[in-house]
Amino acid sequence: GRAAEPGAAQRMLGTEASVPSIRWAAPGSAALPCATMNGRILHNLHLGGWRRRDVSELVERFLAASRTNDSLLCVGLDVDPARVPAHLRQRPDWVVAFNAGLIEATADLVCAYKPNLAFYEALGLDGWRALKATVGLVPKHLPVIGDAKRGDVGHSSAAYAQALFDEFGFDAITVHAYPGHDGVAPFLARPDRGAFLLCHMSNPGSVDFQDLPCRYQGQEMPLYQAVARKAVEWNRLGNCGLVVGATFARDLAQVRTLAPELLILVPGVGPQAGDLEASVQAGVDAAGERALISASRQVIYASAGHDWAEAARASAQALRLAINRARRPGGRG
Repeated sequence: GRAAEPGAAQRMLGTEASVPSIRWAAPGSAALPCATMNGRILHNLHLGGWRRRDVSELVERFLAASRTNDSLLCVGLDVDPARVPAHLRQRPDWVVAFNAGLIEATADLVCAYKPNLAFYEALGLDGWRALKATVGLVPKHLPVIGDAKRGDVGHSSAAYAQALFDEFGFDAITVHAYPGHDGVAPFLARPDRGAFLLCHMSNPGSVDFQDLPCRYQGQEMPLYQAVARKAVEWNRLGNCGLVVGATFARDLAQVRTLAPELLILVPGVGPQAGDLEASVQAGVDAAGERALISASRQVIYASAGHDWAEAARASAQALRLAINRARRPGGRG
């Protein structure tokens, strides 16, 4: 399984970069004895028997990581050769070295990591190897989302799911809902793994299709709202989430109303100019949880110098504080 020891990045980077030393806390206190049934977690709260709890294994992992680190921040590990510090680029293992430093610097500040597979695929076989190594560096109590945007007919989706869950070790991946249920089902077949369905993306062109009117169950609504409703229907194991961009905060609020219990991945803060406060408040559930606010470039490329790791940590700290102030009454960080 995935495992990473404190100091792994420092051993990899040697002395050429200063990386903050972080102690990674294990999530929560000791759990009560439990069993699973149909993908749901059952907890033995009293000797008389088992009580059902409506939290899936996957959601439990995300919530545990979020509560342990007091964070809704998801950091995207999107390696761009043009922006990685030049002194790291001289190393043959520069991708893994860069990601290791970022993980070491931010692992106590995030609820998840999200590598975008496009950046690794662009590097060929070396990129694929670096991606697998990167997933292995993330501490086991922190979920990793593969931003793969996969989706196809059923047998092809099953192969994608096997590759990304079993070969690369992702906990969840981003998926196109367009192929329909049989194309999405292989990504939702396991209670400990799951999918975030693209619902309303953060790019300007997303409105070309995702805002088109359609009829669903006798009602007219934008297509993205039909996707949200379908995600709720398909969430039988509690492992289906949605992707809604921070650049469309009003639509995000609509999705949260339609899907009050689903995890929502919210990209688009930072360079894409999404309103952080509005998107946090629109995206969280009634308890101020179940939203993953994703930031990539503003964290991982906060500096191109030898202080890149410290700068990434400072940016992540500032974002976590801003997110926590937005989601809590009275603006408490």
